Amino acid sequence: MESPRPVATALTIAGSDSGGGAGIQADLRTFAFHRIHGTSALTAITAQNTLGVTRVDVLSPAAVAAQMEAVVTDIGVSAAKTGMLANLEIIIVVAEQIRRLKLTQLVVDPVMVSRAGSRLIDDKAVGALRELLLPLATVATPNRHEAQLLSGMDIQTVDDMAEAARRIQRLGPKAVLVKGGAMPGPLRGTDVWFDGEHLETLSVPPIDTPNTHGTGCTLSAAIAAQLALGRAPLDATRRAKEYVTSALHHPLALGRGNGPFSHFALGAL
Repeated sequence: MESPRPVATALTIAGSDSGGGAGIQADLRTFAFHRIHGTSALTAITAQNTLGVTRVDVLSPAAVAAQMEAVVTDIGVSAAKTGMLANLEIIIVVAEQIRRLKLTQLVVDPVMVSRAGSRLIDDKAVGALRELLLPLATVATPNRHEAQLLSGMDIQTVDDMAEAARRIQRLGPKAVLVKGGAMPGPLRGTDVWFDGEHLETLSVPPIDTPNTHGTGCTLSAAIAAQLALGRAPLDATRRAKEYVTSALHHPLALGRGNGPFSHFALGAL
């Protein structure tokens, strides 16, 4: 029998999407595409489909902590990402576990505001995410609305995105990617990277599809996968953006609303 092969591992700490387009499900598919062994710590269980979310059941902080402990102390984690953390108590325990378990390659997708602009967590949770979790991040990936909340400024232009990235990076993450998915017009395909020294605009033509559910989760998971493979943060981010862009060209005919895209499309990198 062939000996087991060494494999990089990644951990997603996020919510479950029953429709399979975002959250834990999208993260694990993204890890698998990159030939990474995916592990998970669920924070919440949502009842949702392409039309929206109808119910959210949040797990206990102790359950989240136990999942992280079980994975890291036996399997090990090459890189991790956070997604929907749901509330103040879970954010606190996740930050504590990241420090205690010494997870050093971390992508923080600060799921605070939806792409449409709806607040997803309260002010106390936002404060905890800003003060406790962002300083642990290798890369933080806020969308336009989250970047506005974290930076305290209105974002309308690429220059605004760059200034917001600078302000957020000063909160502690090693690097920040301000995502342009919610930006107007041609800026929809533009993200801005800043790591304290290097500022770069990553731009692709916008893709005309309503099936974009899960893009933020997928991008942060792909960055984590690339970090697990040993890529430097900017290179990991560039490759992750290429993967998501390619996948968006392969939307899935599912449901009656805003559907997902194919994480395993032949056109993906």
